[in-house]
Amino acid sequence: MAGELKDNRGRGDAEWRWPAIHPEGRKFGLIGIAASAVVLLGLDWEIIGWPMLGLSAFVFAFFRDPERVVPQAENLIVSPADGLVSLISEVPPPPELQGDDGSGRGLGSEPVTRISIFMSVFDVHINRAPVAGTVRRIIYLPGRFLNADLDKASEENERQHILIERADGLPIGFTQIAGLVARRIVPFVKPGDLVAVGQRIGLIRFGSRVDVYLPRGTDSKVLLGQRVIAGETILAETGKQGLLEGVSL
Repeated sequence: MAGELKDNRGRGDAEWRWPAIHPEGRKFGLIGIAASAVVLLGLDWEIIGWPMLGLSAFVFAFFRDPERVVPQAENLIVSPADGLVSLISEVPPPPELQGDDGSGRGLGSEPVTRISIFMSVFDVHINRAPVAGTVRRIIYLPGRFLNADLDKASEENERQHILIERADGLPIGFTQIAGLVARRIVPFVKPGDLVAVGQRIGLIRFGSRVDVYLPRGTDSKVLLGQRVIAGETILAETGKQGLLEGVSL
């Protein structure tokens, strides 16, 4: 039909499908299945083997990688993570994202709105680019493994800062933070890469958090307690103010 709106793969029909399993997780799931088979078939230890098999299925589910339909307006900042909006606060950006380190201008040192998204072990853990642009910085910092829901996790936990510069020169920064269970942040991109909004840029294994730093003069369009979807939920429109107040039900 002329003028028909299609999905993000150019199709005109909507259909449900099983989400793919990201390659990063297939090896863990297959190792779990192999170990379960040895325990069940080789040792006949059903009391251990069946829970191990269930755990293997959970590992596959943890690394699921569903398709997302991404908003395309250039002034939008979309969520980089699935999860719960656990904190919205005014804070200075991390020092690693503030100044110009030769890779391009940073976020500055003045306080901005930070949106923190907590990912439980039941959420999708593939992280996506909140805007389209050029990856200017990826800075990994080792640290502790505190509960990612705590405010101080932004400064004390293992984390990775990413700075993307839009085509209009506006820098957008966000941080992947490891949590109690997470033990590795896996990047899919490197400095200098061009990324599209909603493109997969990395993952954090087994429970974590992502902080997004909105540009000055930009307020949150999401509420504390709201659930967001990576690559789909709009967190903010750059240059738009008028902070929402309320709670999600």
